[in-house]
Amino acid sequence: MNLNQIHNVYFIGIGGIGMSALARYFTFLGKNIAGYDKTETELTKELTGLGMQIHFEDDIKHIPSSFEKENTLVIITPAIPAHHSEWNHLKNNGFVIKKRAEVLGIITKDTFCFAVAGTHGKTTTSSILGHILFQSGVDVTAFLGGIVENYNSNLIGTGKTVTVVEADEFDRSFLHLHPDMACITSMDADHLDIYGNTETIQAAFQEFANRVPEKKNLFIPSDLPLDGTKISIEGIGSFVAHHIRIENSSYVFDVQTPTELIQNIQFHLPGRHNLMNALMALAMAKTYGTPTDSIVKALGTFHGIKRRFSYQIKTEKLVFIDDYAHHPTEINAVHQAVRELYPQRKVLAIFQPHLFSRTKDFADDFAKSLAQFDEIIVMEIYPARELPMEGITSSWLLNKIDNPTKVLVQKEQLISTIFESNAEVVVTIGAGDIGEMVSAIKSKLYEKVL
Repeated sequence: MNLNQIHNVYFIGIGGIGMSALARYFTFLGKNIAGYDKTETELTKELTGLGMQIHFEDDIKHIPSSFEKENTLVIITPAIPAHHSEWNHLKNNGFVIKKRAEVLGIITKDTFCFAVAGTHGKTTTSSILGHILFQSGVDVTAFLGGIVENYNSNLIGTGKTVTVVEADEFDRSFLHLHPDMACITSMDADHLDIYGNTETIQAAFQEFANRVPEKKNLFIPSDLPLDGTKISIEGIGSFVAHHIRIENSSYVFDVQTPTELIQNIQFHLPGRHNLMNALMALAMAKTYGTPTDSIVKALGTFHGIKRRFSYQIKTEKLVFIDDYAHHPTEINAVHQAVRELYPQRKVLAIFQPHLFSRTKDFADDFAKSLAQFDEIIVMEIYPARELPMEGITSSWLLNKIDNPTKVLVQKEQLISTIFESNAEVVVTIGAGDIGEMVSAIKSKLYEKVL
């Protein structure tokens, strides 16, 4: 497909974080953008402000009449239901329809493509890498799965020769990409509704790894069972971070590369998992040829990503952090970071489970990770693309949590329940619509610090 011949791009699921990055990209190229999403969010409001036509009712009458099959590309989210009327209309009328990953594959095929894979850490690692390359003057476009604070966008740059993309394992999407350099941050079991078991997930990651032409351009943590350039936080590896310490609530560390020792790197995102993400991005940028001084400077100026350990309130009296964590491993990472920064503080975690299938598959692990906090509020399961499963409820999950200070709260009572707690650190966790409530929670909690 020649994207130059496309005048219009129609998105089904335009409000998704990955889809919206593509929408921004095609807007920059001068294409006409329209699309559907299930609900209006702050992100869709931003896109509308950029001139995109967005509606929230599944009805073919909203598809612009000027969007004809000869001049329109339709991009769909993998989560689209089979009965979606707009999708079926466009399919039955001969429109070119591509999944988001397929379009990314087309865009990046003729570029030098950095692909960041992993069940956790994709967004942070790719955002750090995109920031390093952009700040170093590389002609780069980074398509990201989160809003980067430095740019208030999920698209960094508009370059034509280098791309950074998240290689998403969901629906095996990452097998559409053509990576020149890649990393795999982690390989935990997830998306078992797609893969069935851990072995199948690992096989898919191995297939992705095999797409990297040179193994010296594939970076993996030293404990993953894949063949690539090993990197590690501590231990033996091609890139090793050591002499790690915390100064003024930020990490300072050294990195031994294959060719030099880089000392006193400053990095402001908390948590050992983010330190690994920074090390991954450094390794890829350094191997690509980015000057060391530029890498170090960029790491010190990276402000983070919205909903990734994102500070909402940071005072002596009260701290409020919001995080996208929706897997037990990610919740453990949030807990580690909070305890490292606030070891003597009482911590309240508010968790909104995401997907019935994920809740079912990892219930015991969710219970263990949540039990570590001092107080726990559990919300109802956010269904996203799924229908309810018999017996799989938030009440069922709550009963598994071995902590006496736990409660199930409906959305309508959430803010008042949070306000009644005397916790000094409040953390909202989850990938559902809890993110849309953060602003209201923040406003109420500010009453405690005024």
